Amino acid sequence: MNKANNQKPEWVDKGKTISQLIKELQTFEDQSLRVHLSFDSGDTCLPISLIGKKGDKCLLMYIDK
Repeated sequence: MNKANNQKPEWVDKGKTISQLIKELQTFEDQSLRVHLSFDSGDTCLPISLIGKKGDKCLLMYIDK
């Protein structure tokens, strides 16, 4: 939280841009780690199968057989 005005960081609701995501991923020492999606703080994780574009959005997708 932003302690100055008790508000959430902007990315919490707006998300991150591709460049923000790349910059953050570059901080990982082990660049061979697999990337997963989670909607519950990591209790359940799904691997990213595809990356795509739909309209003005970049999509990270999990594709199940």
